[in-house]
Amino acid sequence: MQTHILYILLDGLGDRPVGEFGNRTPLEAANRPNLNALASKGSSGVVYTVGRGIAPESDVAVISMLGYDPHKTYTGRGPIEVFGSGMSMENGDLAVRCNFATFSSDFTIIDRRCGRSLTTEEAKVLAEAINSEVRLESHPAEFEFRSTVGHRGVLLIRCEEGKLSGNISNTDPAYLKKGGMGIALEKFENKVQDAQPLDGSEDARRAADLLNEFTRKSYAVLESHPINRERKAQGKPPANGILGRDAGSSLPNFTPVTDLYGMEFAAMVEMPVERGISLLCGMDSVELPKATGDLSLDYEKRAELASELIQCYGGVYIHIKGPDEPAHDGDCAAKRRSIEMIDEHFFGHLQVDLGKTVVVVTADHSTPCSLRAHSDDPVPLIVTGAGVSADGTSEFGESACRKGSLGEIDGVDLLKRVIKMVS
Repeated sequence: MQTHILYILLDGLGDRPVGEFGNRTPLEAANRPNLNALASKGSSGVVYTVGRGIAPESDVAVISMLGYDPHKTYTGRGPIEVFGSGMSMENGDLAVRCNFATFSSDFTIIDRRCGRSLTTEEAKVLAEAINSEVRLESHPAEFEFRSTVGHRGVLLIRCEEGKLSGNISNTDPAYLKKGGMGIALEKFENKVQDAQPLDGSEDARRAADLLNEFTRKSYAVLESHPINRERKAQGKPPANGILGRDAGSSLPNFTPVTDLYGMEFAAMVEMPVERGISLLCGMDSVELPKATGDLSLDYEKRAELASELIQCYGGVYIHIKGPDEPAHDGDCAAKRRSIEMIDEHFFGHLQVDLGKTVVVVTADHSTPCSLRAHSDDPVPLIVTGAGVSADGTSEFGESACRKGSLGEIDGVDLLKRVIKMVS
């Protein structure tokens, strides 16, 4: 009998002790009876999702947590998000992950995410304006800018003069490109950076020129757009600039997940980056239930869907964005509330047979509220269900999981280890 695996990543879950919570983390301070019940029935540990000393971006972390070595497979977040957004990319095109942001006239960054108040509908209108009004002339090139979710977007540039290289630096100063991978920085100059070629190739020079030209010209279009005039009148930060990061010029080549683990996977994910990764791995990306405007109800519907999917697939990968956003805003109380909502309305409505299923709950990375950024802290892990012995863990939290029987695990090895545990 095949054991099914429900593999759940809670985005940015890990944190550090917070004084106002009695030196507990937001997870430890949260009311989380359902997560604690899972922990008490299984084994726990902690995971270094990409490696010690690395504060990973989400894409690199997810690649690693699905069992692929990002040092060998990663080609940039841009290509993954472009693919996950349904755009067609060829080798030699430039793909860039973007954020709508708020700039001053000297390109100082006032707000990296427009106060998280930009609606997906507003973003689509602004993207249409960019596509219709911006013309790239530093090199003969065509582009498409596409908004995705909220303040997020992707940029794809194709140059008639020759291929473009993703080996360029970011215009977004909050992330550093190091060894081809994106690294989140704790401290940075809060000003838009000029993209620079990171090698001496003409392909990289052209790519940097075109991205810098796009940044300047899109600002001119967005600054005068009626949507931004209205946002200013309402006291909201205008979405008048585009920050770019993690450029790439080819799609990654992943071993199909069925070959890696001998089972078919479905993916339930919210964002284009996770959708792109799951599709490129050969997973079936399942559309989430239509949002109702009530997040509690949305989580319940997702739990129902997950409970159905696990009966049809060997594994189901679920990625829940919830805790990460308030952590980036430094809002510990909101992060705690997010965890409580997920516990009550997702885990509380999950219906799985633990005699046939293993439930794995962990995170893609830590996002400490004190940093408002990703960190290299390990993330808590619980593994519960078929073939897994209880190790005496009584709760799901950073401190408790550090004492668990699973010890410290590298993210790239986690799924393989879980499968070995239950084989």
